Amino acid sequence: MTDTQTLVKTLDFQLDIQSDNEGLLYDATLEARSVYNESIRLAKQGVDWDVIPDRVAADANLVKNTTQRVVAKALGAMENYYEYDDFGQPSHTKGGAYPLRANYEEGYNLSLTDDGDVTFRISAKPYKHVKGVLKGSDAHLDILKTALESDEWKIGTAEALFHNDNAELHVNVTNTEQTVRDKQDSRTVVGVDVNEDNVALTALSKDGAEDTLVIDFPEIKFERHRYFTMRKRVQNAGKDSIHDTLEGREERFVRDRLHKVSRHIVKWSRQFEKPCIVFEDLKEMRDSIDYGTRMNRRLHHLPFRALQFYTSYKALFEGIPTAWINPEYTSQRCPMCGHTEHANRNKKRFKCRDCEHQDHSDRGASVNIALKGVKKLDWNVPALNSLPVVRKVRRQASGAVDAPTVTHPTARGYQADGQMGVSD
Repeated sequence: MTDTQTLVKTLDFQLDIQSDNEGLLYDATLEARSVYNESIRLAKQGVDWDVIPDRVAADANLVKNTTQRVVAKALGAMENYYEYDDFGQPSHTKGGAYPLRANYEEGYNLSLTDDGDVTFRISAKPYKHVKGVLKGSDAHLDILKTALESDEWKIGTAEALFHNDNAELHVNVTNTEQTVRDKQDSRTVVGVDVNEDNVALTALSKDGAEDTLVIDFPEIKFERHRYFTMRKRVQNAGKDSIHDTLEGREERFVRDRLHKVSRHIVKWSRQFEKPCIVFEDLKEMRDSIDYGTRMNRRLHHLPFRALQFYTSYKALFEGIPTAWINPEYTSQRCPMCGHTEHANRNKKRFKCRDCEHQDHSDRGASVNIALKGVKKLDWNVPALNSLPVVRKVRRQASGAVDAPTVTHPTARGYQADGQMGVSD
């Protein structure tokens, strides 16, 4: 298949309003609610939809373009109602605030400062602006900064709203040149197994296993435990301000390392023909595990989903599609013979109780993830008579990696460059 998908994202930010008029923005969202209700009411009365925008804008205390965007959203809700039988008719008595929709450079503006911040100016009312700085995840800020500086990106409509009494701005951005290849058009599947202290990668094509890699990042586990210990001590001492400071430092450290690892995953995947990166769907993992207080704390706070998310959006920037598979038994199944048993795995060592295949347990899981990805793409599953040597690299603080290391021979080992083996 050759269908392509344009890269479009909605980026969520918190508004750090620095113009002492946050109440103005809230009043504007109440006015947006009135515009929405009036648009729905007129549509129910049978008023010509082409007339409604100007008719509502004449009485609204909003910027005209913003009013038209809110009206368009209201009429879109009515259109859905008429098009789909299972949609309830929109109400014209909606209560509370309503998102303030605006076009870029008409209802709102964004600017990149020399300090690397993104400032905003929202036209809440005619000739009255709300100003400040956007706050949010590094991932979304990275994308927005790229969009502000690149001609390949277009910044579109945004919605200013209040969520749990906090002011937010949701911005739509589109990459006008980059497309994401349809995953059905892939030639290589890269299985990604994310663990507490490493990520294992295996690339499969229809001819078999192409290559494999284990990226260690033990410093994340170490630093998280160190910060946890420090926070407990200051919390017991009643020093909450220091506790919050330590928590912020820990989050910044982890995000920095995860961004570096995710970039390496995408760079490694790019070497293969038309890759598709496959992850385990771990949405319900945290609700299903219970290994005691200490182990639960470690597992529930691991950045599995964060690393998957960072890798996914970086892959999309490169036009590489992603897919998700059921994680069941990926760590217990033998990739060579298919025998599945909990006793096959012992920490980082895997030895099949049936065929006696030995492997690095995380690499074996990445092979199984890739195999499930192959099945999801409806390929013929390749015969795995042998697997490549496991190469291990370690991320450094600078972003560089150590030279690959190979140790320990494997049963049914695969010879490459005169070496054979599997890492600890």
